[in-house]
Amino acid sequence: MCLVTCPMDEMCVALCDCFSLYPSAYRIKRGTYSLINPTFQHSADDINLLFEMLLAGMQIRGEEQGMLIPDEELASLRRVEKLEVICEDVLPKKLSDIRRLTSELTQRQRPLSWQDFERTVLTLVYTSQTLTQISNKQQREAWSQTLIQLFRAVQKDLRPS
Repeated sequence: MCLVTCPMDEMCVALCDCFSLYPSAYRIKRGTYSLINPTFQHSADDINLLFEMLLAGMQIRGEEQGMLIPDEELASLRRVEKLEVICEDVLPKKLSDIRRLTSELTQRQRPLSWQDFERTVLTLVYTSQTLTQISNKQQREAWSQTLIQLFRAVQKDLRPS
């Protein structure tokens, strides 16, 4: 819920939606102003690069570990820096934070911004990668339900309105 009021209601609502879905996107963690609200995909080349990294085995790991790209050539690309910031600093990693996100996504009436769509898809990737590493049945069920909710949110956003 947004508590900000301004004459340009539509802009404030969009801004507040961004803050509520991914609030860490607006916190400076690495000391660079240009990394506030970072996004990776700005062109078809960026989309192809992300797909190539995922096929190469890119892993979005937990809070204490960084993103891993096994292919050294892909990992060394300068364009990957923003993706690392998104995966390490912006995406929610705790199950409770991802559940909060899915709850907010199910209540949305408007399509996601392209930045939030990108982050939601990356959160879906992180959740699926985490799920493969969990052996505890209860934890596995909780992560599975969260994965399904994220998938439904992405699917809903892709449907024509």
